[in-house]
Amino acid sequence: QVRLAESGGGSVQAGDPLSLSCAASGSFFSIGLMGWYRQTPGEQRELVASISSGGNRNYADSVKGRFSISRDNAKNTVYLQIDSLKPEDTAVYYCHAQIREYSSGWHIGNYWGQGTQVTVSS
Repeated sequence: QVRLAESGGGSVQAGDPLSLSCAASGSFFSIGLMGWYRQTPGEQRELVASISSGGNRNYADSVKGRFSISRDNAKNTVYLQIDSLKPEDTAVYYCHAQIREYSSGWHIGNYWGQGTQVTVSS
């Protein structure tokens, strides 16, 4: 079974940088789109940033200029570099990956990590 494991979350102060990573493991053929989402209590999960297998990037307006997404295809890993955190960035951050796999036939599945908490204090 495919697994996504996030790391790098924690409690930081406003203005601090933070780096998140997410590695995919298990049996799969290839990984397509990868991205980061975040969710706060009582709110819907929202897209933060995404990156295609070819390196095309998209960002939420609220994080443009502060967040940078990248990936290492050889390591099956996606990263999120945050330059200057704000209190409103506090959320659980989830890794997402679109994965092509073979299980009784070819499938493209959407996988999610368990989430990593990012808490930003003012």
